[in-house]
Amino acid sequence: MAHIVLASGSPRRQELLQNIGITEFDIRVPRTEENFPAGLTPQQVVAYISREKADAASKLCTPEEIVITADTMVFLDEARLGKPADEAEALRMLTALQGRHHTVCTGVTVRQGDRSLTETETTEVYFRPATREELLGYIATGEPMDKAGAYGIQGKGSLLVEKINGDYFNVMGLPVMRLSRMLERFGVRFFA
Repeated sequence: MAHIVLASGSPRRQELLQNIGITEFDIRVPRTEENFPAGLTPQQVVAYISREKADAASKLCTPEEIVITADTMVFLDEARLGKPADEAEALRMLTALQGRHHTVCTGVTVRQGDRSLTETETTEVYFRPATREELLGYIATGEPMDKAGAYGIQGKGSLLVEKINGDYFNVMGLPVMRLSRMLERFGVRFFA
């Protein structure tokens, strides 16, 4: 099997890769700007950025290495919710999300040399209604500050989630089932 490179500094993505049995991989994070053309759908945005990251990461790798990149974004009514700049912005985001559903989209690219494959995964997340005091208490934990949409489904943010429709791991930042199918097309076997 070719050596795998995860082009992401996300501890969650690293953990998810290990959970599916890929324990030997390098981490090489390229410098990229998350810019994209106007007028794209949420799925097109994350696919575009994932491909851009793969292009940049491939310059740090040999043609034989398999590069994995991903980009996850939270969208509320087609508006992108990134990582909050401060606690006030986190409160605005969480207030907008509470009692409603939003979409989490991830673009994943697997690249080896000149061969590249990009796919997207979409999950709908439904937040329960929450009080201002609950949201402020959650923000005080510090958990929302480095996460798109100002919450982490794998942590205390799970207490705000009523239900999801789709891939749970996608909300964490890496749709592992989709990724495993993509990697199989590059010769990576999971149950062999």
